Amino acid sequence: MSDDAPPPGKGPRDREANRFGRRVQRYAQVGAGVGGIAARAAGARLFGLDQVDGRTAKELKAALGGLKGPIMKVAQMIATVPEMVPAEFASELSELQSAAPPMGWPFVKRRMRAELGPNWEQRFGSFEREAAAAASLGQVHRATSLAGEALAVKLQYPDMQSAVDADLKQLSLIFSIHRRMDRAIDTSEIHAEIGERLREELDYLREAAHMRLYADIFADDPRIAVPRVFEDLTTKRLLTMSWLEGEPILSFREHPLEERNSIAETMFAAWWMPFSRYGVIHGDPHLGNYSVRTGSGSEGWGINLLDYGCIRIFPPSFVAGVVELYRALETDDRDRAAAAYENWGFRNLSADLIDTLNVWARFIYAPMLDNRVRSVADGIKPGDYGRKEAFGVHKRLRELGPVTPPREFVFMDRAAIGLGSVFLHLGAELNFHRLFNETIEAFDATKLDKRQSAALKKAEVPLAA
Repeated sequence: MSDDAPPPGKGPRDREANRFGRRVQRYAQVGAGVGGIAARAAGARLFGLDQVDGRTAKELKAALGGLKGPIMKVAQMIATVPEMVPAEFASELSELQSAAPPMGWPFVKRRMRAELGPNWEQRFGSFEREAAAAASLGQVHRATSLAGEALAVKLQYPDMQSAVDADLKQLSLIFSIHRRMDRAIDTSEIHAEIGERLREELDYLREAAHMRLYADIFADDPRIAVPRVFEDLTTKRLLTMSWLEGEPILSFREHPLEERNSIAETMFAAWWMPFSRYGVIHGDPHLGNYSVRTGSGSEGWGINLLDYGCIRIFPPSFVAGVVELYRALETDDRDRAAAAYENWGFRNLSADLIDTLNVWARFIYAPMLDNRVRSVADGIKPGDYGRKEAFGVHKRLRELGPVTPPREFVFMDRAAIGLGSVFLHLGAELNFHRLFNETIEAFDATKLDKRQSAALKKAEVPLAA
């Protein structure tokens, strides 16, 4: 029996009452932690208004960091979206994942017993009591298999389904307030997308399928490593995988430029190749989700891709739109750009709105349009990447909007900004134009559709609900 399930003999009505009670408790937790801070920040620039101070930002991080769960993950996400929150908030919220406190050994024993049975410890060669890492939805422990293989065991916190239900209702309220205060962007599709992705992240069997998908995609690329899933030690709330040794990306900032460029080029391939050939992205740009391993010979520096909870699978038509918009910007063809936006689902496009959207598009595509060796954004700090451009676009949309971004843009933009920030942290200098054109060479949406379908079927990735 699960440690967060109702006692034996309880019927559906009792289980629903139990879930409802947990949601009410979650509302109280979030409200008590954030309510007072929100009141003091009323009238501030939290959602595009005037000013906010660093103290309020630190208090908000402290309140959310103690809660765990999706509300913290949402805070991390909005911190990576330029101009969605002030720079002071973005700086503090971006640190939330590393600040998450782990659960203790009594909790771990209960949860492991619930997932693998009373003799769970006998199924491992060893299992470390202290968590190696803790995040918003679960924590990771080092272990070994009975054969001595190094393992990473990710264990989900209890009551996460109730937390998701409660936190998404809170988020819906926050977004409804935001729409009244700032009519530039209709956030309804953003809320729907966040909800769908968060619910997917609770299913570790889905995450295991994502790992099989990426392992297949990069089977012939020795630069990119994907953890191997241990199926017999994995459940919907427990994911056991091989432990990949590596160093944090930020530890390479002072390495020679050639080495930093090698890492950055591998990161580019790890992100753009799955998107252009399979319509898939690794959607969480948190630096903790990548590590670097030293290479030798022609392999250069290798990347370990970690955490596959936030994988976004796009329809081939969306990928075609990304390529089409690039070609439109390359030839300065407004009509072609308009067709790409309409294909994605933008409606009521005026000439002024197209030009405004193109400001942001030109920023995202800038390094790929420039056929030379360069930084991804000259003279920009990682934390400021995209903020100036987003502020200008947002200001103009207040006059032209509201605009409703298609839901696919939430994680596409988030991941693109996160990837750019990685390049800035590394100080990489590459010919992004050459790298990008190599990935979209001979692009064919029909072939992508067939390739994607075959890959998803082989990896047993479940269809979206």
